[in-house]
Formats: sequence, C-alpha cells, structure tokens
Amino acid sequence: MNESAISLPIAGMSCAACAIRLEKVLNRLEGVSASVSFASEQALIRYQPDTTSIAQLQAAIDKAGFRVPQQQLQLDIAGMSCAACAVRLEKVLNKLPLLNAEVNFATATARLQFAPGTLHAADAIAAVAKAGFTATLQQDAGQDGASQTQSYRRELLWFAASALLTLPFFLEMLAMLFGWHQLMLPRSLQLALATPVQFIIGWRFYRGAWHALRSGGANMDVLVALGTSMAWLLSTVVTLSGWQQQHVYFEASAAVITLVLLGKLLEARARGKSAGAIASLLRLAPRTARIERNGSLQEIAVDQLQVGDVVLVRHGESLPVDGVVLEGHASLDESMLTGESMPVAKTVGDKVYAATRNLQGMLKIRAGSVGAHTQLAEIIRLVGQAQGSKAPIQRLADRIAGVFVPVVAGLAALTLLLNGWWLGDWSQALINAVAVLVIACPCALGLATPTAVMVGVGKGASRGMLFRNAAALETAGRIQLLVVDKTGTLTEGRPQLSSLWAADGDQDQLLRLAASAESGSEHPLALALLQQAAARQLSLLAVQSFRAEVGQGVIADLAAYGEIRVGRPEWASSQPLPPQWSAPGQSVIAVARNGVLLGLLAIADRLRPTSAAAVRSLQQMGVRVIMLTGDNPSTAAAIAAEVGIDDYRASLRPQDKADALRQIQATGLKVAMLGDGINDAPALAVADVSFAMGAGSDVALETADITLMRGDVQQVADAIRLSRATLGKIRQNLFFAFIYNVLGIPLAALGLLNPVLAGAAMAMSSVSVVSNSLLLRRWK
Repeated sequence: MNESAISLPIAGMSCAACAIRLEKVLNRLEGVSASVSFASEQALIRYQPDTTSIAQLQAAIDKAGFRVPQQQLQLDIAGMSCAACAVRLEKVLNKLPLLNAEVNFATATARLQFAPGTLHAADAIAAVAKAGFTATLQQDAGQDGASQTQSYRRELLWFAASALLTLPFFLEMLAMLFGWHQLMLPRSLQLALATPVQFIIGWRFYRGAWHALRSGGANMDVLVALGTSMAWLLSTVVTLSGWQQQHVYFEASAAVITLVLLGKLLEARARGKSAGAIASLLRLAPRTARIERNGSLQEIAVDQLQVGDVVLVRHGESLPVDGVVLEGHASLDESMLTGESMPVAKTVGDKVYAATRNLQGMLKIRAGSVGAHTQLAEIIRLVGQAQGSKAPIQRLADRIAGVFVPVVAGLAALTLLLNGWWLGDWSQALINAVAVLVIACPCALGLATPTAVMVGVGKGASRGMLFRNAAALETAGRIQLLVVDKTGTLTEGRPQLSSLWAADGDQDQLLRLAASAESGSEHPLALALLQQAAARQLSLLAVQSFRAEVGQGVIADLAAYGEIRVGRPEWASSQPLPPQWSAPGQSVIAVARNGVLLGLLAIADRLRPTSAAAVRSLQQMGVRVIMLTGDNPSTAAAIAAEVGIDDYRASLRPQDKADALRQIQATGLKVAMLGDGINDAPALAVADVSFAMGAGSDVALETADITLMRGDVQQVADAIRLSRATLGKIRQNLFFAFIYNVLGIPLAALGLLNPVLAGAAMAMSSVSVVSNSLLLRRWK
C-alpha cells in the first residue's frame, strides 16, 4: 500500500502536553503514524492516502483544539466583468485538490488557502488562464496601489475615446428633444462613429463573453455584447440596404458601451476609496531613517535597515522599526495600532512599533523587526486579506449571479418574440430585447457585499479592531452570548505578588524555589513570581527538568532540592488550604516538595478600568456575558460581582472552557469568546467568532478572528456595533442591486425603457451601491 509523508505546522500548542495529546489524536486515525514536536511546532505525519486524506488530518487537528496555519496565496485577477465571472472562476479553482479559493469581484483578487506543500502558484495561475482570465501573484501593497492607478488611467483613456465618438449621438438626441430634426446625423456617419466603439473599444466584451461561454458560463459581457451587437447589426443592415423608412439604433449600441465603461470607471474610483484603509496605513510609514553606524549618524532608506541597527527618532517623526528603547523619553501616538488617540509615554526598555509617531521627546531605539516583519506590515497584510475575503452572506448573491445571466437572456428572447408577434414591428421588438439585456447586468449584485466589507474592515483597522476575514465581520454582529476569560481580559493581566507564607519562615527561599520552578513558563502568574524574585535580587536555581501540567501548574527538578511542584494547592499538595488564604480577588498557588507543603503565595490582578462599563454596554445590546476562568471560585466570584456578571464558572482548564463553549453552542446560540490569544486557544478555536486582546501580540494576531489592539473590553462592543452597521449596509446594497432590475426589466420588456436609459440605470445601480458602502466611513 502507498504511503505518503507530510510535515504540517501546528498552531495553538502551549506546552509539551499539547504535542503529546495531538500525537495521540493523530495516531488514532487509520494508517497514520505521527510525530508532533512542541519545540518546532511541526507534525511529521506518515499516512496512507487510500484510507486517510490530508483534509481528514486537518479535521482531526482542528477537533483537538489546534490548527494548521494555512498557507495563503493572493492573486490579482484581470478580465472579470461581473459577479458571474467571479463565481465561475471560484468553481474552477476549487476543483484543484485541497484548495479553498475565494474570488472577490470587487477587489479583482483571488485568495487561495491550502495546506503547505499541497499547491504550487504556477498550477493556480494556469487554472485561472484556462478559465479565460489572467492571474498574477499579488505584489506588496505599495506596488499594488501603483498598479491600480495605472489600470485606472488606462480605463480613463478608453472611456474618453468612447465618449468622444459617442458625443455626436448625444448632441443629436438633445437636438431632437428641442425639435431640431434638421441636425440629424447622416446614417453613414453614424455607422462610422459607432463601429469603432462597437468593435475596438468594445472588444473586451466579446473577449469576455467568449471565455465565459467556452467554459460553460455566462456573464455581463455576454449581455452587453449580445445587446449592442443586435442594435449595431440591425442598424448596419438598414443603412447598407438603403431602407430609409426603417429606424437605426447606432446611438443605442455606442451609448450603452460608453455608459457601461463610465460605470466601470466610477466603480474603480469608488473601490479605491473603499480600500483606502491600506493606503492610509502605508502613508504612516516613513521612507528614511537615521541610524548610528561606525560611530556616525547616517540617513538611509527604510528598506536598507537591518535588525540590530540603532535608530534615532526626533520629535514629530514616525518610527521606522519595531524595537526597544535604548535611551530617551518620549510620548508616542500609537493610535494606528490601538485606535486610542491618547499619547503613551515610553522610556528605556519599553517596546515601540513602526509608524507610531513621536509627539514629544527623543528616542534611541534598537531595531527588533524591520520592513515586512513589523507590526505595521502584519496589520497591512491582515487588512488586505480580510478585505479580499468573502462574507457568508455573499454566497446567496453569488448563487443568484450564477443563474442570472441565462435567465435574463431567456427573458430577452421572450421579449423579442412576444413584442414582434404583438406589435408586428420586429425592429422595435429587437430594441426592447436589447433594453432587457442591458438593464439586467448583475454588476451591482457583485459589488453589494464586498464593498461594504472593504469599508467595514478598514474602519475597524483605523479603530484598533483587526478583523481576520469578512466572515468574522459578519458573524460578530449576530452573536448572542459572549464568553470572557478573566486574567488578561477583564483584568489587566499583570498580576503582582500580594502576600506569601513559608512553612519554615524563610520567605525569600520560598520565593526563590517558586520562581526557579516557574522560570520555564510564560504564564502571567509565573511572570509575577519572576518579577518579584528579581525585585528582591534573588538568584534562581538551576532547573534540571521542567514539565507543565495544563491548568494545574508546573513540576520542576531543581538542583539540590529535587522535584518541586508549583500550582493549584489541591494539585501540588494534599494539605488543605488555610481559611485565611481563601480571600476573594486573589489567586493562591502552593509550593510543595514530594507532596509536603512548603508555602503559599497569593497573587492579585487589577480589574481593567473599563471592564464593568463594557459589560453593561454588551448587556444593553442584548448580548449575554458569562465568565469562564481557571482561577479559584472565590476570586472568580469577586471579579464577576465587580463587573456585573452573574453567570461564571471557575477552576476550569483550557480544555474545560472549550467543552463549555461546545455545550452552549449545542443550545443553538451564536457564541463568541474573548481571551488573551494564548492560554485560551482551544476555546477561541471552538467559538463562532473569537476576540483576542492584542496589544501588539503576534500570537493574538495569528489566532483570533478579531484582534483588539487596545486591550479594552469596550472594543468588543464596538466591534459588534460595527459588524451590525456593516450588515445593515450589505442589506441596503442588495436592495439597491435588485430594485433596478425588478423595476427595469418589466419596463424594458414592455418597450417603456430606451436602451440608452437602461445603460445609464445599470451604471447608476453600481455607483449607488458603492456610494452607499462609502457612507460607512462615517461610522463612529
């Protein structure tokens, strides 16, 4: 039997126990032999493709509470003319194995997600080309912006040429309105003006229609090419045959193409505004930086900076790198990261981020991350991905767009036959059919959802709320219950040692043992012990072995002391906790050696100033809030009472929280989880939508559906309000997209709508949809 091997990256593991658990889960699958490394965060899996697929492996990893970070590829797509093109291309790409593709008509992009090593970019590009479009690997945001500008200018030139050739027709129509029939254009001149518009400027519609029909679909190009060709062909036959008693409709064919191009041009301009969030972020980054090299000060381009460079930032300048302050004091505007406009004081040892602005003071910074590795670059990447993703509500519009064109073509044929039979005037019947084809183009339908998503995601980024994708933006507005973690979410997450008791009276020695055992842990309580040990200038003991028990504590083998347990009192020692150590509002951990209690330490964490108000806001919005924490019941009760939460559960392990979420979801509620993005990874993965307190955390950016950069619970309420506002815009846009068709198609079929007016209405439908989305920029 054939055997394959694959190495998958794993995210969400917090300790070696996670790796062991995941390994067991994978090895239960038929024909699978897996080895999971916590250190490298990789799973090396040997499997038999006949019995187990990579999709099943990924599903098992997800079910265990971890995830495989999907490799992503973003392609720029050229040649799409309407939503039907996007639907057709998406079907083509999703036929590739293990590929999840989303094609966005509004941004003219395709986002491909796949397990690492299962797809080559060349294969995807070839599949796009075979479908009749052109794909290129997306450049960085700056180059992409320049490319969009060039594309817009090219479209403007084509429209100008078309408008110039069509202008005489409009002047003739204006003259006829005032009764000046002597100013009618000669038919030969009409033919000469309309023909280049039809076949040179309008060639794109024939090309697009051909590719669509060849692959078994139909799109807007089919409608435009069919409608205008019918008008041009009828007029040409009449003109060349010298049938002076018959009307000609050259103005319809030329004007419709010109108006369609005008609509596309206005769309492109409005789309650029709706995607302005990335451009705004790019403008924050400085182009040059001053560094100290070889004892002298040099000004160099930002792209020449290297990790470790010492950078000087003066008053009024933006920081070019992420790094740590070496010298100086300053007040920084970090609103691009957090949405908070209040200046933040920075001094020696503080972390600082690229594109934040120095409002006052001077800093000398050691560069830690430069260029594409800064937080700014990561945010730009996330915003770009989210804007290009597809919201679930878009699926309905896509399904409609996929069948819309064939249905309209059928209606146009019916209009031609019934009007010809009823009126006995086949030329008029043909023009009515042309009007049906033109008014029914589904351009606005394809723009209704993505333009609102683009503006909503951009608005969120400017307020310090990073939406991972459009689905998160949509789902956030529908949540009914929010589960919150305590430490690092409702509280500040910077606990401090408040009291300690040593059985032998030597408090420093107890703290030394506890801090030494916890030195391998990144838990906030461990950091509190290490900070206190450093403050007391206690030297740590050598750790010979270390093991973390998820949700319980740590076991360390210390030189000259043997095995030391630090963690939950009931886990570390069999001795009961003294009553006075059960005071609410603090976490108590025990230090034990071979089951004998050596001492107790109490650690307290302060509540965030905005937590209580934020909980009230959420409850007023109709969102029920409950708290799940790993802390002891008395501490949980104190915090819950302080913030106004009447439903809480304490002493839960990370997996217990995930199980609790599953139980709540089983009741049919839409559940969100707010955590710190690290210890709450299993619960965050289970939730319908997950919020992580970011504050610049790489882990939070990678794990959560929505990252709150300011670390403020109030931002959850803001994100939900923004989501609801965006959903409202999407529903309004869908109304605008359909109302033109619903009203226009019957009028056109009855001969009450001229093709020229139909073309103008079609252009207006797209413009009104995009303009309505732009109103979301005023959201506060």
